[in-house]
Amino acid sequence: MTTTQQHSTKQDILQHLLKQGQATAQNLAECLRISPQAVRRHLKDMEEEGLIVHEAVQTGMGRPSHTYGLSQSGRDRFPDRSDEFAISLLDTLAETISQEQMKSILQKQWERKALEYRDRIGSGLLKDRVTKLAAIRQAEGYMAECHSIDTDGAVADGNRFVLTEHHCAISQIAESFPSVCGHELEMFAVALQGCTVERTHWIVDGEHRCGYLIQSK
Repeated sequence: MTTTQQHSTKQDILQHLLKQGQATAQNLAECLRISPQAVRRHLKDMEEEGLIVHEAVQTGMGRPSHTYGLSQSGRDRFPDRSDEFAISLLDTLAETISQEQMKSILQKQWERKALEYRDRIGSGLLKDRVTKLAAIRQAEGYMAECHSIDTDGAVADGNRFVLTEHHCAISQIAESFPSVCGHELEMFAVALQGCTVERTHWIVDGEHRCGYLIQSK
């Protein structure tokens, strides 16, 4: 089977699971009119890629059958035009309310997000809290990572960190409304209590990543 055919079959499986919610390998084989062995090979590959998940379902005295469904990564393979709606909504707000009201709305949004982050991060060592924040941002699509530094940029003991985000999950919105990124420093500082946060890199300025220097006060 060619690479193009494999891609097409995997896409067919994703679409079927999106529509049906769950299916067994036998169900997929019958619906897609390919052999169960071929379906299982694709399912194994797709599970390793993180596109699908399975659960064992006991239906009788024999061995349990595996039922497959989409993971969040699998769902992300389908077009999502939510950014377009968000930009349109922000455009409408900007035309309808005053600049101060718009600023207040964006401020409230980031304040709420900051408190959500703070609750999820909890208290403890700064290293642990920054690591948790990076994991949260990674799950949100920012391709985030962090590392500890000293004043010379070498690996250090944990009072200064750089949080790097290689992808902006709200890039289309940020391009139209750069101010939505303006509160990130404040948001991270609230989430990571007792810290100062400085921006070192910014995708909106044409750089290939966003970077933040985080250090204890």
